[in-house]
Amino acid sequence: MSYDFRSFINMAATPQQLAVALLFLLAGVLSFPLNQEKKRSVTCGYQSCHTTKPDMLNVHLVPHTHDDVGWLKTVDQYYYGDRNDIQHAGVQYILDSVVDQLLKNPDRRFIYVETSFFYRWWKNQSSSMQQTVRQLVNEGRLEFVNGGWCMSDEAATHYSAVIDQMTLGLRFLNETFGLCGRPRVAWHIDPFGHAREHASMFAQMGFDGFFFGRVDYQDRAHRMREKEQELLWRASDSLTPPMADLFTGILPNGYNPPEGFCWDQLCSDPPIRDDPDLEDYNVDDVVHRFLHIAKNQAEVYKTNHIIMTMGSDFQYENANLWYKNLDKLIHYVNALQANGSKVNVLYSTPSCYLQELHQANLTWALKRDDFFPYADSAHDFWTGYFTSRPALKRYERISNSNLQICNQLEVLGGPVSRKGPFGVGDSQTLRKAMAVAQHHDAVSGTAKQHVTNDYAKRLANGWQHCQVLVSNSLASLSGSTAERTYCDNLNISVCPLTESSKKFSVNVYNPLARAVTWPVRLPVNGTAYTVTDAKGNAVDCQVAPVSTATQDVRRNRGFAVNELVFQVQAPPLGYSTYSVSMLQDRPPPATTQHGAPTLIQNKFLRVTFDPDTGLLSSLTNLETKQSIKLTQNFYWYNASDGHNSKSNQPSGAYIFRPNSSTPFIISKTAKTESIQTSVVQEVRQWFAPWVSQVVRLYADSRALELEWTVGPLPIDDSLGKEVITRLDTSIKTAEIFYTDSNGREVLQRRKDFRPTWQLKQSEPIAGNYYPINSRAFIKDDMDQLTVVTDRSQGGGSIQNGSLEIMLHRRLLYDDVRGVAEPLNETSNIFPEGLVVRGRLLLSLDHPPSAADTHRPLAQEVVFQPLLSFTDGDLPPNTQLEFSGLQAALPPAVHILTFSQWDEESVLLRLEHQFQSGESKINSQPVTVNLQKLFSTLDIQGVSELNLSANQWKDKMRRFEWTPQKGEKPLLKTYEDPSAWEVTLRPMEIRTFLLRVIFR
Repeated sequence: MSYDFRSFINMAATPQQLAVALLFLLAGVLSFPLNQEKKRSVTCGYQSCHTTKPDMLNVHLVPHTHDDVGWLKTVDQYYYGDRNDIQHAGVQYILDSVVDQLLKNPDRRFIYVETSFFYRWWKNQSSSMQQTVRQLVNEGRLEFVNGGWCMSDEAATHYSAVIDQMTLGLRFLNETFGLCGRPRVAWHIDPFGHAREHASMFAQMGFDGFFFGRVDYQDRAHRMREKEQELLWRASDSLTPPMADLFTGILPNGYNPPEGFCWDQLCSDPPIRDDPDLEDYNVDDVVHRFLHIAKNQAEVYKTNHIIMTMGSDFQYENANLWYKNLDKLIHYVNALQANGSKVNVLYSTPSCYLQELHQANLTWALKRDDFFPYADSAHDFWTGYFTSRPALKRYERISNSNLQICNQLEVLGGPVSRKGPFGVGDSQTLRKAMAVAQHHDAVSGTAKQHVTNDYAKRLANGWQHCQVLVSNSLASLSGSTAERTYCDNLNISVCPLTESSKKFSVNVYNPLARAVTWPVRLPVNGTAYTVTDAKGNAVDCQVAPVSTATQDVRRNRGFAVNELVFQVQAPPLGYSTYSVSMLQDRPPPATTQHGAPTLIQNKFLRVTFDPDTGLLSSLTNLETKQSIKLTQNFYWYNASDGHNSKSNQPSGAYIFRPNSSTPFIISKTAKTESIQTSVVQEVRQWFAPWVSQVVRLYADSRALELEWTVGPLPIDDSLGKEVITRLDTSIKTAEIFYTDSNGREVLQRRKDFRPTWQLKQSEPIAGNYYPINSRAFIKDDMDQLTVVTDRSQGGGSIQNGSLEIMLHRRLLYDDVRGVAEPLNETSNIFPEGLVVRGRLLLSLDHPPSAADTHRPLAQEVVFQPLLSFTDGDLPPNTQLEFSGLQAALPPAVHILTFSQWDEESVLLRLEHQFQSGESKINSQPVTVNLQKLFSTLDIQGVSELNLSANQWKDKMRRFEWTPQKGEKPLLKTYEDPSAWEVTLRPMEIRTFLLRVIFR
């Protein structure tokens, strides 16, 4: 960004600070983007749009390519054009060809979306080619839209990862092209349903509008009748309009050209043959068909402007084919104007089209809900991908937490974190891998298996780079250069160091801005241990045998017979160190008791079990004295193979389509054993050889943990299976339940109902499934049961008082949406079928105060502590505890981003994590003093940015739109007492660039 540092200078309180600020100003001038030097030649953005004709129907042709960042081929294969036996696609050739063709005609336009691909291509260009491309961008002939590293999925992504990947892409465009590289329009033409939180984020990133291609077939039919395919999306119940208002347009043909007008080498439509001396002259036919299509399209849109997407997947590898025919189409259609035609065709971009809609000065339908679930016909609901590839979904979530920790420690550890005693580390490798993982065929679970493996490999490689950085940083902060080990398989009780060592230490780093208490379970082979905290105090710990289910799932990857269990406390944005020593000649570990106990309880919760079935029977909150009936079990839906009377649509990676509305119960009873200690109480349940669970209650926890293990899903009966867990309660829900949107605001869901159109339900199960990114709940006037998930999953409330969540899927047929293989996951470790383990956390509260519990709880699961281990004794002067904050922040405030921006500046995002009105205490505005925030940094200057950190906040200008029903937008104002005092209102995220020095 071409930052000016006037705000830093204005806040300089001393001559020394003023001198520093002036140096930063000079540095900013020296780094000014090259294209800004020729301001007179810059006619990009809205100024570069072709003139339209107000008395005609203006048809905006938008040449584009949709380049998946992995799907049927890996990211590398798509870029290079490798493995064309799978799919003919080569992104580098697309960009080569498009640039060449744009230079041949100044009227031509092209939009590009996926910055990750463009970044690769740009690095390989000569300086003269780069200057040529800059000129195309400056003239608006090549325009970037959306601008993220990828086009993210909207159902399975967490908002923090979406913001990161958008920031990564937009920053590159900004630093490379300056103002002309900044997209004005969000462009999600391929994701399979659309989340309200995405629209809110896009609005806060400064986009003027948002276009997408996929919308439910019934919704589209309704909107076509009412001419409401273009609307104003009010994407937050908490943020004051128009802060989260976003003009949204639904494209007419998904993202494809009109039928008969595809002129790519992958298309079979005939070219325009305009030599009248030849027998196959077809100009009249082409023009007639085009005018007919344009007229029909105009009838279902509101203005005298319509848009046509001229391109599709990986098209324009030979751009000459497209542009030669588009040139002719424009020429021959517009030539009819001399004979009275009222149709005007032009090269355009989404932003130019949007500008015309804005200038029409109309009112627009207002939408407050989201676009889930999405169906493209009566029996084809795209709700299976909410759960598809649950192992990848969990790995992506863990990787996100690891990245935030890596970012934080890069700042807190200073320059030595990147190059220190353990070598050269970096956060950028994981940042890029995480950005790619947000793609709508990545975390969604809808790519081929070999591509999914590549996504996971990239995340693992990124984490390896971050481990070096984290080790360097912790060495700097603690003063100890003892080698650190990271155990990524603790969930299946595997950690070679703890399994073999008699004495070791555990460093617990907490990325949250408040202290947390966290349970630690370590695989060990001893029977008794002592644990001491950073102050030398003894910590209650217990040893319990590793369960049979865990032994089965870890196979030969570990050999511990026991687990050491204790709870740790970690300070905000910091770490605490615990010392562990094996004891000799002590009593054996806790023993398992056959059968389930009548109840387990701590000071917060009581959980009862049915002695006959071994299943849960009730849950009681001892603090609020409320109790509900609660049973929980596992079921599976028989996946459709496509051979039935209603439809030939099978279940697949995208589509969820059960053969029956009644799932099969796996077992009506559970074989059980239990362990009860002072640290944890467990009831271990076995439902089948491929389904088991541990019901777990820690001593200091307000949540009940359900650790489920599912797989390998049996297919010997030739039936695909979609496994769910279902919670049946005494709560009176009236067919309503609630889910989060990308981990942030909560939306109400009602069975067989859509808020903005009359639903004709054709799939009673799949049509009532919604994405659950981090939590869902059911409630009545007295009780609220919240379920926090450890990954994105699909779920619904099919029966009153019930909540079901899909855990795992194994399918035998492809669902004919392009991936061309069934979702049948195996691996080298599990050749007979993938085994997946996960956790659900249950909390019970009164509805008015439930958010005070479930929001922090969900955040702890998303941004979980990182454990690292050192063998033997630590050096005597090691600093065993550290916090990067001067004091913990209030419960409502979350540090969303704390990362190194450049050598002297840090990017900080502060978030108010409560919605308006959901908490009597925590839904109030909160003020934070930036100068009193960090313990190791002095803030020399601060300037506020938009959410995506590619515009100064006070310079961000967006189109204003007028909604129907007389609802006029209100202007958002701030009344902070000073630049250092930052006030956050419910659901507000504020982004700052801090100029810092280390103390």
